[in-house]
Amino acid sequence: MRAVSGGTQTHLALIDVRALGVTGKEADERCGAAGITLNKNSIPYDPLAPSVTSGIRVGTPSVTTQGMGTKEMKTIASLISRAITKPESAKEISAEVAQLCKAFPVYPEN
Repeated sequence: MRAVSGGTQTHLALIDVRALGVTGKEADERCGAAGITLNKNSIPYDPLAPSVTSGIRVGTPSVTTQGMGTKEMKTIASLISRAITKPESAKEISAEVAQLCKAFPVYPEN
């Protein structure tokens, strides 16, 4: 996977997934099955239809609001990569996602 435009300075990243042999739609569906929310997104000069796409868009506002930082972002990137390349592991990845979210609850108890 590669970040379109070489990276981002915002809370959003547009990722070209063609090198993984999948479409944006497939990547979106595989991540969804693993408990990861992102969405398919067209990339510049995308050869695929908008309903299929060659990319995904990943946002960080939710996880940063929960207190996650650089270390967790690396974990999340790994989970996304595994969800896309190993769809047969969706259940295991989903359990890891749940464990990470449990460590950073939306509404922490006092």
